[in-house]
Amino acid sequence: FVAVNQIGDNRRLLLETQVQQDLRAAADLIARDVRRAGWWGAAEAGLWQGDTPALAANPYVAVAPGAASAPVAQVDFSYSRDPAGAEDNAVDDDAERFGFKLEDGAIKMLLGGAWQTLTDPNVLEVTTFAVAAQPQVVQQACYRECAGGGTACWPTETVRTLTIDIAGRAVSDASVERSVREVVRLRNDATTGACPA
Repeated sequence: FVAVNQIGDNRRLLLETQVQQDLRAAADLIARDVRRAGWWGAAEAGLWQGDTPALAANPYVAVAPGAASAPVAQVDFSYSRDPAGAEDNAVDDDAERFGFKLEDGAIKMLLGGAWQTLTDPNVLEVTTFAVAAQPQVVQQACYRECAGGGTACWPTETVRTLTIDIAGRAVSDASVERSVREVVRLRNDATTGACPA
């Protein structure tokens, strides 16, 4: 009887470890990919240089969710994959759009224009995939005041952070449940507006 209990305890421990490792691996992959959101091969074209205004806006800047709101079960973003020196300044539908969502108990990843299963639904049932945005808006400084004086027209920079919560349970034993949380600071901030000329 003692041996049977010990075997059962070992089996449960192995299952708990597998569920935790699967959730952690998915969270790490999602965090690494989401951090790239907004990467642009021609970022220097979006910089204010001395008295010269920025030439272009970052076409890859959009991330959903972008505004502070209740958590959602999907994140969508883009980043440039154009070769060095060949930036086309446009989001190519299939090659440069990415995302993650919860569907049918699995996390799916948008890659190459198609949703592909990231987690194995035969081993792990993902019960929660929640993404919440916590943007922080910071006003930028300019060389000149706005027309009529003041700083109200100066551009802003949005520092973007996403909190990603994932929970799941073992398919073979629904009592084995685990969860992970990943806080992701996007490397590319979103700039809005321009300094007065």
